[in-house]
Amino acid sequence: MASLTEAREAPERQMWDEINGIHAGMLGIEGAHMHFQPMAPNVDSEANTIWFYTRTDTDLVKALGTASRAHFNVVGKDHDYHACLSGILEVRKDEAKIDEYWSAVTAAWYEHGKSDPHLTMLAFRVDDAEIWASTDSTLKFGWEIAKANLNDEKMPEVGVNKRLTFTRHA
Repeated sequence: MASLTEAREAPERQMWDEINGIHAGMLGIEGAHMHFQPMAPNVDSEANTIWFYTRTDTDLVKALGTASRAHFNVVGKDHDYHACLSGILEVRKDEAKIDEYWSAVTAAWYEHGKSDPHLTMLAFRVDDAEIWASTDSTLKFGWEIAKANLNDEKMPEVGVNKRLTFTRHA
């Protein structure tokens, strides 16, 4: 369950924790006229970067070139948290990151393991995000809807929406 208090007081930490708790989000390149595609995130919150394993022969890598603006959309595992992140996406075959995030699940996609000639990584350097955290309490939701219906000027308070800006790291 997404904490509304955390969304107000520590939204960056909450965002990284939520992304760490999902299997995949939707990644897409701005202006590429391609559909967003599911990608498994590997979070480096200290560098405001999300790493993705991919193959060099994918349409995403071919459309990317060296670097492009991109978006990564996330729905939390309990469906009460949503985020849209934007930043720079680039191909970076970083051996240290390949080792750091490698798992049996990742290995299943690469016939030659870490030495697979098609293995590469994408580094998504996040520069801003918008988050939405909502209550999953049906009692609170019902109460807020009832209050809003009794007062024409009252909007239901069932969540938190924040815009986040991140510092670039090398």
